[in-house]
Amino acid sequence: MDKLLSEFSIGLFFWQTILFLALILLLKKFAWKPILNAVNDREEGIKKALASAESAKKEMQNLTADNEALVKEARAERDAMLKDAREIREKLISEAKEDAKEQAAKMIDGAVVAIEQEKQAALAHLKKEVGDLSMVIAEVILKKELSSQEDQIKLVEGMLKDVTLN
Repeated sequence: MDKLLSEFSIGLFFWQTILFLALILLLKKFAWKPILNAVNDREEGIKKALASAESAKKEMQNLTADNEALVKEARAERDAMLKDAREIREKLISEAKEDAKEQAAKMIDGAVVAIEQEKQAALAHLKKEVGDLSMVIAEVILKKELSSQEDQIKLVEGMLKDVTLN
């Protein structure tokens, strides 16, 4: 420190002080205002960005709430549609069962009628065959001259043994 004081020059100190003050004045006039303005502009931009971000956050919360409401409504509609679909399915199944029962009953009734008709036709055919058989027997009896009742009985019994019913 002694060395520094011993080599101290007042003239050099004076000129350095004047240059320093001149530099400060020049910086104040030309650089300080633009630097402060840039800092202030930057600060305003940051404030606006923060306000915009906060606004976007609130808007996102509103949209999320709206989306949740829409999803809830869509689920309710889906549940209602599924319920309606189940009811329609049950109704269709019930109607199909009823139709099947009706058709089965009609088919059974038709089959009963057909069986009855076949039965009547078979009985009519059987009566015709019996009549034809009786005619043949009578014809054979008349053709043959029978002298006694014993011969007639033997002839009828013999014919009945020969005849087979279908």
